[in-house]
Amino acid sequence: MSVAVTSKHPGTSEGRSRIGVRLLVVTVMAGLVFSVLSTLVRGGFAYMDERDALVVELTQVQDIIRPALAKAIWELDRGSVKVHLDSAARLSALGQVEVTILMADAPPEIHTRTRPDWSLDASLPVLRQSLVYSPYPEAREVVGELAVFANGRELQRRLYREIAIIFATQLLQSLLLAGFVMWMFNRSVTRHVRDVAAHLDVLSPETLSRKLALRDKMNQNDELDQLAGGVNELQRRLRGHLAQQAQYEGELSRHRDHLAELVGERTRELEAANQKLGELSRSDALTGVSNRRHFDECTEIEFRRARRTHEALSLVICDIDYFKRFNDTYGHVAGDDCLRRVAAALAGGCRRGGDVLARVGGEEFVVLLPGMGAAEAVRCAERLRAGVLALGIVHSASDVAASVSISVGVAVLDPSRMESFDAFYHCADKALYRAKALGRNRVVCWEGEE
Repeated sequence: MSVAVTSKHPGTSEGRSRIGVRLLVVTVMAGLVFSVLSTLVRGGFAYMDERDALVVELTQVQDIIRPALAKAIWELDRGSVKVHLDSAARLSALGQVEVTILMADAPPEIHTRTRPDWSLDASLPVLRQSLVYSPYPEAREVVGELAVFANGRELQRRLYREIAIIFATQLLQSLLLAGFVMWMFNRSVTRHVRDVAAHLDVLSPETLSRKLALRDKMNQNDELDQLAGGVNELQRRLRGHLAQQAQYEGELSRHRDHLAELVGERTRELEAANQKLGELSRSDALTGVSNRRHFDECTEIEFRRARRTHEALSLVICDIDYFKRFNDTYGHVAGDDCLRRVAAALAGGCRRGGDVLARVGGEEFVVLLPGMGAAEAVRCAERLRAGVLALGIVHSASDVAASVSISVGVAVLDPSRMESFDAFYHCADKALYRAKALGRNRVVCWEGEE
């Protein structure tokens, strides 16, 4: 080719060298300008990305420590609250963390941890969330608020590092591009190669059938012809590959949809089974009301809350009168049916959502009444007694009534005298025995007698 011939002459070689130097200088300068502009543009995006990443980190920290803080506040464990705050304050992305503790009968407490070099940046968001504790599935208690402030200096440090990396990367790319341009120039890039580049530039899945043809070639069957043949063969294979890929993608999409349906179905079945298992583990198998395990869980929570908030709490113990005689007279099958009907009547008498009815013994049921005082608890107990008696279940072996009846003991929490739930339960049990001693089928409320 003519370029190869003229390159042997000193003048032409010198001219090519000067052109190469100018091209190199122009390419490097253009690369520097591009690097600066690209760094500015990408720096703006990097600022948003780093800012979002900082917020994500703070959100993750907030999500991690929020349950532990809520539990520690609920348990009145100030030491744990301080430990969690100190741990969170060590995170470089965090400038300040603030916890507000809500008290039932005192002003809110505010605990703060602040980095020494931190100052409030109005451009950064402040994450605030309520601290909610769930002592049991049906309850949600707001015990405080968690506020997290971002560290603007940390954001600046990350942004400066990211900008330095971006500029260094862009500069390296520019230098590599300059070297590539020089290499291409020294390899005598001709119009035939430009034809190949132009052909490939407009190549798309819709134009794969169009073949590459080099114009006005002086020599045939050389490397350029091999390149053109290779491009055309590649296009042919690519057409076949794309067609096969489209077929595979269709099949994969159908299999993926089917798999998603199967996974969703199995997930729903598993969730239903888990829910059913949880219900069974806390329910009495015979009567369907809560069992002793669930009752113990609820009593521990309600007892502690009543002592902490000074709210009323009542306990009702119901015992079926002469139930052993009922079983001996009518048989265990009739006894089981009697227990189920009595449990249903008691459940119908518990009208509030927070009331807890449980079977804790063979014929013994208990009702926990949060927020209910003595007068209301006695009325509720009378309603339960009357509801069971109204069932009209014949009991010929009873000495107190012609139908099945219950004796009921009621106790109201007195924090000064009942330091544990066992003591509370013992008072209600005393009232029950008093009801039995007075002739059964009646309600007796414990009034503080020894």
